[in-house]
Amino acid sequence: MTKIALQQNRPLDAIVLGRAGVDLYARESKTDMADISGFNKFVGGSAANIAVAVSKLGGKVGFIGCVAQDSFGDYVKQYMSGQGINLDGMKSDASGSRTSVAFTEMKPKDCTVIIYRNNASDLTIKPEEIDPDYIAKSKVLVVTGTALSESPSREATLIAMQHARRSNTLVVLDVDYRPYSWRTDTDASIYYGIAAGLSDIVIGNREEFDMMETVLAPGNTDDDQTAERFLCENTQIVVIKAGEFGSKVYCCDGHRFEQGIFRVEANKPFGSGDSFAGGLIWTLTTGGSLEEGVRNGTAAAAINVSSDSCTEAMPTKEQLFDFIETRS
Repeated sequence: MTKIALQQNRPLDAIVLGRAGVDLYARESKTDMADISGFNKFVGGSAANIAVAVSKLGGKVGFIGCVAQDSFGDYVKQYMSGQGINLDGMKSDASGSRTSVAFTEMKPKDCTVIIYRNNASDLTIKPEEIDPDYIAKSKVLVVTGTALSESPSREATLIAMQHARRSNTLVVLDVDYRPYSWRTDTDASIYYGIAAGLSDIVIGNREEFDMMETVLAPGNTDDDQTAERFLCENTQIVVIKAGEFGSKVYCCDGHRFEQGIFRVEANKPFGSGDSFAGGLIWTLTTGGSLEEGVRNGTAAAAINVSSDSCTEAMPTKEQLFDFIETRS
């Protein structure tokens, strides 16, 4: 079993950096957008989802991000605070930016998701708003990659990662690649490459690693070669997810393993990656092994995709272990 060395005796298990927004999920399942009668409102966004996932499992979580200074921003902050998430790193922007809003169908496949991110508030967070002392209070800093897509959020994200390295806070990069946020894959690969070099753990799916290899290895689809390419600088672990085929995990010492999925009837295609990251990070911060973390993350992902929301469907520790036990 692979154990990850973390700084102990810190008040926070993890701080997550990135976007928090509003998700509006279709009330009817398997229904086209034009025929949906209405939507149910939840807090969403990859970083918020991961933070809630860790918190619901029992972890102590902080957050770095920005929402609009309006009623949607207030709703996001109120919900996250109610989930026990420390918001000392959360900013409110009054410049006219807007908290992201996503409208989704509820289908297991071919699911339309329409995201409104014009002048998105989460991308307005500035480098001078990143507090190194806050980051030093956490065992782990989790960065979601969409925060790299525009300035000043890009610079704020990179300086947060540098602060984390100086304070011996483990850095996790969840690639979270959204093509609409970037001019080209080449642009994205440059900044993701910088961020990967500052990270101890890099988590992404095959398509996301393809993007990150746009410049260095265009056309490569070999997971072993990808892992070897990214296991350099500070990176200790690379996790390559492959949907229904499970995931492959590579360590810098040559150890590697695979994890299959827990089969469920999926209700939607989104939320699984954030649940996976939450389960993995929570396990590592509580002293569990990497293998246990990947198993727990995989189970949390299965629980989430079989539900009809993301944040509300993140499992508690009891729900997670009960699910695994019934399928062992």
